[in-house]
Amino acid sequence: MTQATQSQQRGIQLSEAALRQVKSLQEKQGQDLCLRVGVRQGGCSGMSYMMDFEQESQITEHDDVFDYDGFKIVCDKKSLLYLYGLMLDYSDAMIGGGFQFTNPNASQTCGCGKSFGV
Repeated sequence: MTQATQSQQRGIQLSEAALRQVKSLQEKQGQDLCLRVGVRQGGCSGMSYMMDFEQESQITEHDDVFDYDGFKIVCDKKSLLYLYGLMLDYSDAMIGGGFQFTNPNASQTCGCGKSFGV
């Protein structure tokens, strides 16, 4: 797993594979969108990760924005308390593929890797 840009520390890290995948998904949307990452209550371990594309006009003063060569990742400040240092990776493996979250703040994680507890 390699970081997209190693010279700059960011609150949410993206591997090169994850960056390629989100840019590919963004292109399929046909719009210049940013990726919102956050958490919500629920899931097997208490909190679950959420990701979705949204218009840059939806970014507010309550958000932190991380730039990856022109592609923006947005996270609200409350979610960032639980996600700071998160590494988002992507694998196209037939078994276990998709986005993977490595969260240094999680004290427990679900077997599916999509939820966590602190």
